[in-house]
Amino acid sequence: MSDFSFMIDGVEIPACEGQTILEAADAAGIYIPRLCDHEGLRHQGSCRVCTVKANGRSVAACTQPAAPDILVENENAHINKLRRDLVEMLFHEGNHLCPICEASGNCELQAMAYRLDMTEPTQFPYLEPCRALDASHPDIALDTNRCISCGRCIRASQDVDGKGVFGYVGRGIHRRVSVNGDTLADTDAEVTDFAISSEVCPVGCIIRKREGFTTPIGEREFDKALIGHDIEEKRDD
Repeated sequence: MSDFSFMIDGVEIPACEGQTILEAADAAGIYIPRLCDHEGLRHQGSCRVCTVKANGRSVAACTQPAAPDILVENENAHINKLRRDLVEMLFHEGNHLCPICEASGNCELQAMAYRLDMTEPTQFPYLEPCRALDASHPDIALDTNRCISCGRCIRASQDVDGKGVFGYVGRGIHRRVSVNGDTLADTDAEVTDFAISSEVCPVGCIIRKREGFTTPIGEREFDKALIGHDIEEKRDD
């Protein structure tokens, strides 16, 4: 039972009090791209890939409450270019070597690039940062070269696992994800933690040892369909 409705790209969307634009769109089978948001975790609104226009104003769909009669623009040339630019900057800011990455085919960043028709980053200089690889833990490795600061591991560790293994350190462009110990081995992280599960990290930053390249090419998550297809399949045409 919906409380009110609003429009997304000319389609009337039912919504309930307390839902965000993103949540209402998901329920209606309309996919709004996102990277930092994950079902079951509190919303953060940091990646801005879910940016939409609500009554002409740019907002993050994952944090903006749905409201009666608002007009939301989700798919147009301006918004799609904005999203491509954001995703491209993420590639340039880190070290994402897709052909040799364990997450290739299961990586949301890579899949988002394909969905947004970005096959080769060209606009910005590569920053080529030198970031640490922490393989001290017997079951888990942390490769911060691939981190996009989505914060999903932080929220999962704090809110689901009740541990707080991960957190941000630094400010501005120097902000990065770190652990609550000198190394990952010094923390109480376990391979069974939700924060360590393959569905939480959208890239190949958190790696479970002895599980790499287990899924053959052609059977990986995004080999057969674009990211967001599971949401769009809910839509009643």
